[in-house]
Amino acid sequence: MRIAFFSDVHGNMDAFHEVLTDMDKCRIDAMYCLGDNIGYGPEPEKVLLLLRQGTIPSVLGNHEMACLDPSTLDWFNPAAKESLKKTIQMLSKESLEFLFGLKKSMVCHGCRLVHGFPPDSPITYLFQVSRKSIFRYMAQMEERICFIGHTHELKLIEFDGKTCMRNSLKKGILPLKEQSRYIINIGSVGQPRDGDNRAKYVIWDTIRDDIEVRFVRYDIKKVVDKILSAGFPEVHARKLR
Repeated sequence: MRIAFFSDVHGNMDAFHEVLTDMDKCRIDAMYCLGDNIGYGPEPEKVLLLLRQGTIPSVLGNHEMACLDPSTLDWFNPAAKESLKKTIQMLSKESLEFLFGLKKSMVCHGCRLVHGFPPDSPITYLFQVSRKSIFRYMAQMEERICFIGHTHELKLIEFDGKTCMRNSLKKGILPLKEQSRYIINIGSVGQPRDGDNRAKYVIWDTIRDDIEVRFVRYDIKKVVDKILSAGFPEVHARKLR
């Protein structure tokens, strides 16, 4: 199977549309989302509608958590908090019901999916976790691969049974090792923070046992204009450039 994993669309419908179009060209058999479909971007309702219409499974992100539990809004910086308040006002009853149905993690095709850090945290960033804690988790993790998002940066951690090795992920195909375990951060569709503003997602080929990191171009200026026209904080527009 060829399975696509994407994360952190953040209301960026233009980037999401181009990623889905790219997936169509890549003979994808299934796709999964790792959360934070909303927040920052100008079209959260359209993004959630497309997820629902496509019956694309998703786990819960910290931005979805904030929409369901306003008490968590204080965890966010002022600009993110402002955008989330606006986002909540833009969501339909159907979209809110969809968010209430999201789980903190899921296991599919023998791999674990979680927004932040396994086994099921939507809020913990990979860079917040100590090397010792990562080693301890990977030494006992039940699934061979865990796909995560949240940081908006591509990253791979490999555990060979003795050592945890951190590597940056780059565009292209990377073979996986049968005896190793992996935590793979798949970057962001809607707001990358790795120095390259193209949308990112990952394809796992279960037969060849490799991952392919895809970079997808979209009309950034168009999204910037939408963010500003919708009254979202300007900082969210600047981060796309």
